Amino acid sequence: MKTSSLVMLLALAAAPFPAFADGNPVAGAKAFKACQACHIATEAKNKALLAMADALVSAEADILAANAIDLKNAAEAGVAASFIDRLTLNSARVAAIAQSMREIAELQDPVGSIIAEWDRPNGLHIERVRTPLGVIGVIYESRPNVTADAGALCLKAGNAVILRGGSDSANSSRLIHACLVKGLVAAGLPADAIQLVPTTDRAAVGALLSGLDGSVDVIVPRGGKSLVARVQQEARVPVFAHLEGLCHVYVDGSADLDMAKKIVVNAKMRRTGICGSAETLLVDSAAIATHLQPLIEALTEAGCEVRASATVLRIIPGLKAATDEDWRTEYLDAIISVAVVDGIGGAIDHIARYSSNHTEAVIAEDPTVVERFFNEIDSAILLHNASTQFADGGEFGMGGEIGIATGKMHARGPVGVEQLTSFKYRVRGNGQVRP
Repeated sequence: MKTSSLVMLLALAAAPFPAFADGNPVAGAKAFKACQACHIATEAKNKALLAMADALVSAEADILAANAIDLKNAAEAGVAASFIDRLTLNSARVAAIAQSMREIAELQDPVGSIIAEWDRPNGLHIERVRTPLGVIGVIYESRPNVTADAGALCLKAGNAVILRGGSDSANSSRLIHACLVKGLVAAGLPADAIQLVPTTDRAAVGALLSGLDGSVDVIVPRGGKSLVARVQQEARVPVFAHLEGLCHVYVDGSADLDMAKKIVVNAKMRRTGICGSAETLLVDSAAIATHLQPLIEALTEAGCEVRASATVLRIIPGLKAATDEDWRTEYLDAIISVAVVDGIGGAIDHIARYSSNHTEAVIAEDPTVVERFFNEIDSAILLHNASTQFADGGEFGMGGEIGIATGKMHARGPVGVEQLTSFKYRVRGNGQVRP
């Protein structure tokens, strides 16, 4: 893609989008039509995904140039460092996005796969079969990679998607979207299968939440608490909620100390601005003498600010005191709250009170502790002796994810291709009638 193409694409910011300018549901209608073409087109979908990956690699320089504009705007707005990290693209991240496309292409096509089948005494043969959700509206902030991940995953699952990114990543997302469209066209699929709303007007969100005259089947929000709350309140179609990542790590008295230090530092500090970053560390009261100070020292040496409970402060004075609000805060920064709890029972109680039901980790060698943690905590992702930063669809072997769903619908945890399908029943008979 030449620089002139970049300029033309960025100029789309001022272009009206009829679907959202005046309530005309043209985008939804086009997406619905495109969705029908993607239901069973396995070979074409895979060809499109591979072509998208190639287009992303070829357009790397232009994507990074567009991202530089977004980063400049963000810096001038004085946003937090964690926000900048989520927004930033570089050569490695562009390559990772392209690789994710290739991995998604290699996944088995879920559409048409038989989930279960059985025979009835009357001779009927019943099959439960995966089918696309339809048209998915994805509303997100900050992360331009979501443009690629959401587009690719929805396509693989046979869905059409309408993407509404935030104003902060508008330039980056437009360039990425152009690569996705290029891949669709190369594979002979409708370009309208992946649409990007070319306006940052907040009214566009309301139009999408309305369902575009019945064309949109599901809304997936990915962003801050206020965005998700608005989507849940205003959406007229089902919502896959992706709430904040208020993640906990519990270190049991049975934990291996060296392992615990390594995991805790990684869970917090690898990337502080992602939803799988640990925000609260809970330490077993039985491990105060052996584990507490080494864990806090490891965090502070890594550049992390510690906000401590009263018990922790009595043992290690000089730390910043934690308030009740700290236990409810997703910092998305190099800050962690630390409390001492009364064993696994105390950890379970604390997590039940403050967790957003995203991701929690237990570090322990006692199998009874691990079983209680797994059985009694109701979060989407639970880990044993591993960092919360593994809360990622790519790390789960899904190729990528739209986000981590924290609700109670069938899509919970990383939302990949299978989670972007529903099912229908196929019933085969040979003349049966019901008496």
